[in-house]
Amino acid sequence: MVDNHTSTGTGGLGEILVSSRSLAEYQAMFALTEDDLGRRILDCPGGAAGFTAEVSGRGGDVTACDIAYFDDGLERVAATAVAEADRGNRYIRERADAYRWTFFADPDDHQRARHRSAQQFVAHTRTSPQHYIPARLPALPFPDNSFDLVLSSHLLFSYADDLDYDFHLQAITELTRVAVAEVRLFPLMPVGSSVRYPRLEELMDELSRWGIRSRIMKVDYEFQIGGDEMLVCRIGR
Repeated sequence: MVDNHTSTGTGGLGEILVSSRSLAEYQAMFALTEDDLGRRILDCPGGAAGFTAEVSGRGGDVTACDIAYFDDGLERVAATAVAEADRGNRYIRERADAYRWTFFADPDDHQRARHRSAQQFVAHTRTSPQHYIPARLPALPFPDNSFDLVLSSHLLFSYADDLDYDFHLQAITELTRVAVAEVRLFPLMPVGSSVRYPRLEELMDELSRWGIRSRIMKVDYEFQIGGDEMLVCRIGR
């Protein structure tokens, strides 16, 4: 979702990962209920997740957006989705002690799950490309209040060494602009860290001055050790 995909300070991961996560993982990360899945949802950034495909297959209404989809990029993302899943898995295997093996049984289980989600993404982009919109934070191509619920994972806070404070503020403000109800962001810590983004309280205070209420919510999911919290934002009403 940013112009520069090269990450230099995030625990050795390298370029921002185009991840493939499943509906089950989204449900856990964002504490999604069945009612939530019946709303108009924006997944930003969508990456190569299987979430849009799975929810659409259930009759839901999900739009995924990502900078990677620009200029025929959707085809490129589809072509490299499994390779990106393997790149992320290699990173995790090298640092297995930094993760909790509860949602995934072990690195092999993680790799299988990522492959399944990548394959679902690839198949869905071929049949329903209209669900995948090229977009670049902090300026999204959607009118105000376009979505009931906006989800954003593993970009903000995760790449805090590369995305500065102002970007975080502008991006969250923009995500909130296109949401009717809530924006949920996960996780709240950088890649390779086990502590929250250091300027989170300052950011929440500034969001409040912009009329955006925010709160930290514990979720029943922890893969990255310490990463069991999401930030919930909504216009102050």
